Amino acid sequence: MLTSNVFTPNRNANALIDLVKQHRPDVLVTLESDQWWEEQLKVIETELPYSVKCPLNNLYGMHVYSKLPLGEQEICYLVEQDVPSIHVSLTLRTGDKVRVHFLHPAPPSPTENPESAQRDAELVIVARSVAQSDQPVIVTGDLNDVAWSTTTRLLRKISGLLDPRVGRGALNTFYVDYPFARWPLDHLFHSSHFTLRDIQRLPSIDSDHFPLLTRLSFTAPSGGKQQGITAEAAEHQWSKEITEAQKVSQNDVPTPAE
Repeated sequence: MLTSNVFTPNRNANALIDLVKQHRPDVLVTLESDQWWEEQLKVIETELPYSVKCPLNNLYGMHVYSKLPLGEQEICYLVEQDVPSIHVSLTLRTGDKVRVHFLHPAPPSPTENPESAQRDAELVIVARSVAQSDQPVIVTGDLNDVAWSTTTRLLRKISGLLDPRVGRGALNTFYVDYPFARWPLDHLFHSSHFTLRDIQRLPSIDSDHFPLLTRLSFTAPSGGKQQGITAEAAEHQWSKEITEAQKVSQNDVPTPAE
């Protein structure tokens, strides 16, 4: 799975297309992709024929391209009216169905969102929804939050998902132009149905984010031996308060493949 925040004004689509040709991912998700990017990426649809497209000009457009069939699919605006997320059922070559959530919540803003309340609420409702599932699950995207933050750790604790970065380095994806001030904002979390084959930061495509490539193996029988981090009662209560403050619920999150 290749996750790439392309940066809307960036016009070097060929760099991303070359990475797709080189690494041949089963799934590509682009963040900040507008109609121009959609037009440029038509050339990859021969290899990635299944897609969900949400082109926007507000830095929150999103596109998913896949070699693997996409069953149930839904574009949602879970917390903010102009910030979409994509939720799909992905059918593996084994026939197993995977529930996948592609997210790009808005970052903290000094004027509009100083406490990152909307971002936190989106991450928490997805985490709470996933926690109720026994299905294979992947959550990926530009979460506008670092891996060690209290909110991202809360997402992991509530959902039970695993972070393949643990023990393998930060893989900082943002900001490309500042090598001494980079942060891991682009993430992939997965259920214990999968084991990690490889995760790597790919070369720049002239975006402000580096692409992130993650290779997983579906190993349901042995995957259950992996353990994530767990939430305490106070953290469950905190997650409830976060979502209630924004008047959103895990029931708002689609549950494809369930």
